[in-house]
Amino acid sequence: MTDRFWLRPKWVVGHVLCLTLIVLFVNLGFWQLRRLDERQARNDLIEARRDAEPVDVDEALADGPEAAEYRRVRTSGRWEVDETVLVRSRALNERAGYDVVTPLVTDGGLVVAVNRGFAPNGAGGEPAILQAVRPASPSATVEGVLRASEERGRFGPQDADGEQQVVNRIDLRRLQAQSDHELAPLFVQATAVEPAPQAVPLARPAPGTDEGPHLGYAAQWFIFATVGAVGWPLLLRKTARDERHEEDIPA
Repeated sequence: MTDRFWLRPKWVVGHVLCLTLIVLFVNLGFWQLRRLDERQARNDLIEARRDAEPVDVDEALADGPEAAEYRRVRTSGRWEVDETVLVRSRALNERAGYDVVTPLVTDGGLVVAVNRGFAPNGAGGEPAILQAVRPASPSATVEGVLRASEERGRFGPQDADGEQQVVNRIDLRRLQAQSDHELAPLFVQATAVEPAPQAVPLARPAPGTDEGPHLGYAAQWFIFATVGAVGWPLLLRKTARDERHEEDIPA
């Protein structure tokens, strides 16, 4: 019976569990590699477009949103201050706060949402922040990068219905529902605004090109899978040896 101990019910359950975990870990490793490929493709796109001269938003969007993402733009217009929203749960330089998004009606008639920058948490809460980030001038010239609408993740918070001054993400469909204008399909991540705000919001840097932790995570998952693939047979071998040793001991 020693040679067949691995067919006992508890060991069969162990075989199935170990195999399931190995398959899961391998798939998680390849999922992280796919995420890395996506990040590298995004970085290549950013690098290809960040050195180009900025163009007007209308010109950038002429070939469609996909072709315009990460293009540098420069445009002038007037702020729709009453449609300003705060985007919660943001951070800059290890400070928590909000991103400030205000539609800009360009001189060409296009209305584009502009992420004007970051406003840290402060006394008075959200009403005070909204007051503090009001533009110094009704008109402005904005330079920045076109970005795609932010999507809610599978487990991300859901925005409340109705008109809200504080939202969870820059979801252009959500902002369109409470805007009096037809918004452009991409928003502008401002890197410079003229006239510049006296204090807040603080301009955010242009999108970075780091590859993130995906390669390290992939390596970890593959190591876990290897530990299971090697460790389980070693455990079976040791258990068989121990049981044979017990049988050899005289009663």
